[in-house]
Amino acid sequence: MNFGGLSEEAFSSQPRARVLVWPVSYEGTVSYGAGTARGAEAIIDASRNMELYDEELDAETYRIGIHTLPIFPPAPSPAEMNQKLYEEARRLVSTGKFLVTLGGEHSITAPIVRAHAERYANFSVFQIDAHADLRATYDDTPYSHACVMRRIVEDLRIPAVQFGIRSMSAEEARVKDRLPTRIFWAKDVVGRPQSWNEAISLLTENVYLTIDIDGLDPSLVPHTGTPEPGGLGWYETLGLLRALAGRRRIVGMDLVEYAPAGEHHASAFLCAKLVYKTLGYIFADSLERVSI
Repeated sequence: MNFGGLSEEAFSSQPRARVLVWPVSYEGTVSYGAGTARGAEAIIDASRNMELYDEELDAETYRIGIHTLPIFPPAPSPAEMNQKLYEEARRLVSTGKFLVTLGGEHSITAPIVRAHAERYANFSVFQIDAHADLRATYDDTPYSHACVMRRIVEDLRIPAVQFGIRSMSAEEARVKDRLPTRIFWAKDVVGRPQSWNEAISLLTENVYLTIDIDGLDPSLVPHTGTPEPGGLGWYETLGLLRALAGRRRIVGMDLVEYAPAGEHHASAFLCAKLVYKTLGYIFADSLERVSI
């Protein structure tokens, strides 16, 4: 169950890898569709069927070395899960390797961001998402998936750019302008690549990338906890991520909120491909071209 189906030790062993893939099995605060606890494993399984040559980059990204860690189990409560994730993320980030976390629900992001912020100065967060996730609490916990960006921008005081948002509560609307975040609404950015430059210009040098897969349109990814119509397309998402990687240093990333549904594997494959493509953009300068 290695990401990409890698079997050669030269490309999959932890000592030699530049990238760690960390699957986190957790859906402790799910409020609508369930199943995200199985998301990471399903994504890794789908990734074993990808072609590892990237025709856009003319390279085999896996050759940078990608090691897949054991699945991180859930804790009994959201507060305990938050603390355990932070402790383990801090240990993984300290290795100096690039950490890709696969969820699981979006609440896992805040403690992982905290660990990265302790290592990297001049640090901000870029969120692709349908939802603002700026609630103070939800279902009696501040560690809900609906509160993850509030924890980041208010508690940790880390600036953020939120891209593709098309759903928020009145509570969030009242506080958003008082928080260190800038929202780019889906209605203003979908199909408009000129919005990318403005969004990226607001970020600091070092950026943590969090992708809630419901940021993409549900016609592409129907299998997610709370699908919202009107999301990003496949090629515009790739263009945005390539522009981000070209202009900022992405120091860590996650992809969350995929919920497997029976024998429907297209969404899992898309998630796996999106992670792999993003790694190609991040490490583009290190890749050896195949056709040269």
